Amino acid sequence: MPKTNKISLASIGLYVGAILFVVGFWAYAKGNSTLNLIGFFYGFPILLGGFAFKSSEVTPIPVIVPESKAVLALRNLQETSTQKQLRKDVTRYRYGVKAHLDEILEKLGMSPTDEERPVLVGIYEEISQSVETKEAYSLVLRFRSPLMDFATWQQKQDKLTRFFGPGILAVVTELENKEVDLKLISVK
Repeated sequence: MPKTNKISLASIGLYVGAILFVVGFWAYAKGNSTLNLIGFFYGFPILLGGFAFKSSEVTPIPVIVPESKAVLALRNLQETSTQKQLRKDVTRYRYGVKAHLDEILEKLGMSPTDEERPVLVGIYEEISQSVETKEAYSLVLRFRSPLMDFATWQQKQDKLTRFFGPGILAVVTELENKEVDLKLISVK
């Protein structure tokens, strides 16, 4: 299973900033000018930074299906650098972006507006079972796509393959409830 970064920088900033700020108030009430200055001059900016990070925080994407030992072994043999980077990026906290993969979807013409942009809701890894890619490592990104029909995804499939680079075949699969699986399959 891809390990998600469970520590949010925003939460750390909020907790540390709040503690220092409270210590500053306490020191002010007790007449301790040194702690008072530390609390106010360090606590308040750290607290503000924590609020700023929290307002632009995008949480890690959940792993839908835990990977098996066979998938892990195949990942070690066949995973491309693009698959590795994608897996790491979506399973950690991100800051300063609207959503996971928002820039990629925009470059591919799949994000005309924020409302129409498909939203990444999960990730998992599997061993491909299709005829042309039998026994290949596959990183699967699950999107909720209520305002973009599956025909648009199918039209973009070749562009997705070219975008994600050499050594990857992109295959889209329609699911229930307006969800789409984007399978990034290693091909050698």
